[in-house]
Amino acid sequence: MKEVGVDITRQRSQLLSELDLDFDLVVTVCGHAHESCPNFNSRAKVVHVGFDDPPLLSKNARDDEEAMSHYRRVRDEIRAFVAALKFDS
Repeated sequence: MKEVGVDITRQRSQLLSELDLDFDLVVTVCGHAHESCPNFNSRAKVVHVGFDDPPLLSKNARDDEEAMSHYRRVRDEIRAFVAALKFDS
């Protein structure tokens, strides 16, 4: 992420119970999240967009550079997806 100017060094996964939010939109980007996604309020729209799993793809990589190519590709695909989202005002 640092390659594209995003600092995630202080980021961490959080449980939904830690967030005091009423969600309008929930986007899952991996199969596990989609399958285990909890129920949200009836107002929340849940969208699943499946992206490849970089750890799985890079498991048999010949070297670090080949492994990183999977992470970079998926990162860029997610970025393009988010950039293309349209929100109703």
